[in-house]
Amino acid sequence: MSKISIIIPTINEANNLPLLLSDLSVIQKEGEIIIVDCGSEDKTIDVAKICGAKVFKAEERNRGLQLDIGAKNSKGDWLIFLHADTRLTHDWFKKINFVLKGDKNYIYNFTFKINHKKIIYRVLEILVNFRSQYFKLPYGDQGLIIHRNIYFKNNGFRKIPIMEDIDFLRRLNKKKDLKQLNLPIFISSRKWERTNIVRQAFKNWKFRRRWLKGESTKSIYSDYYKN
Repeated sequence: MSKISIIIPTINEANNLPLLLSDLSVIQKEGEIIIVDCGSEDKTIDVAKICGAKVFKAEERNRGLQLDIGAKNSKGDWLIFLHADTRLTHDWFKKINFVLKGDKNYIYNFTFKINHKKIIYRVLEILVNFRSQYFKLPYGDQGLIIHRNIYFKNNGFRKIPIMEDIDFLRRLNKKKDLKQLNLPIFISSRKWERTNIVRQAFKNWKFRRRWLKGESTKSIYSDYYKN
């Protein structure tokens, strides 16, 4: 068994993936990197293979499915789920070693940071980290570190194209077992740069409400990527 398995879902991430894979290269022989692609038309798969990642393919654009394929093909004691457009600090692996040696019942997430200098993003960081730390609601782009026993005990990510992170965390029996690390993950600002940040936050809130009321994730997914 490897110490960790890093699982990254991708679709056309050839521009961002090399940067993240460079950050992850510090794990060397202590872990594995798993890319689960869902039909990239750029050089994403080539980049992954050149960097030594294991590549699996999903037959549809469905992030929950991609994450679950990665988990089921992993060999690590700990599973780390990351988005392809994130970055980590140079010493991230050294700093999470205490996690890997600690309580296997906890699920960890990184501290949310956005790689842009605009002041409005500092406000967003404060709000997101407050939500994660005190309401125990981290999202998938913050990175999730889960022991494989806990992942499979809670039936993992469902095969849904959106809201897979919220769905998984809502199924946990003990919210107190969610912990935020004092270690940043840097999120790409690209999804907020395309629109007004306040308007986008309101849209996201509406999408979550629709999902919580039982609307189909396929319908929400279609509207999310149309907006």
